[in-house]
Amino acid sequence: MKLEDLEIYGLARELNKYSWIIYNQFNWQEKKTMGDQFITAVDSIGANIAEGFGRFHYLDKNKFNYNARGSLLESIYWLDVLRERGKINTKDHISLKETIDKLHRKLNSYISITKIQKANV
Repeated sequence: MKLEDLEIYGLARELNKYSWIIYNQFNWQEKKTMGDQFITAVDSIGANIAEGFGRFHYLDKNKFNYNARGSLLESIYWLDVLRERGKINTKDHISLKETIDKLHRKLNSYISITKIQKANV
């Protein structure tokens, strides 16, 4: 299996692309105060999934998967802040939130599967 075949990686890339479009609409101060935090959290999700995928030992894999999940939860915080401050519209907020929620469920399953694979070794 290749990294690109991993569904959670594809969802993270989808989230990243859509978030970047929104981020690029912000002015300098909006990027500096909250946009950079948001896009860094979103970027970190896919990066950690990729790094974990490349690790051999299940503990290494899940360390990065847990980091990805932490970044995913941070991105929810920033997404909600952006909505509360009127920096993204309701439609974009809902669409991003749906992708995040789907990724969250799938990532949790992936972590569980990695633990099960460890138990079967």
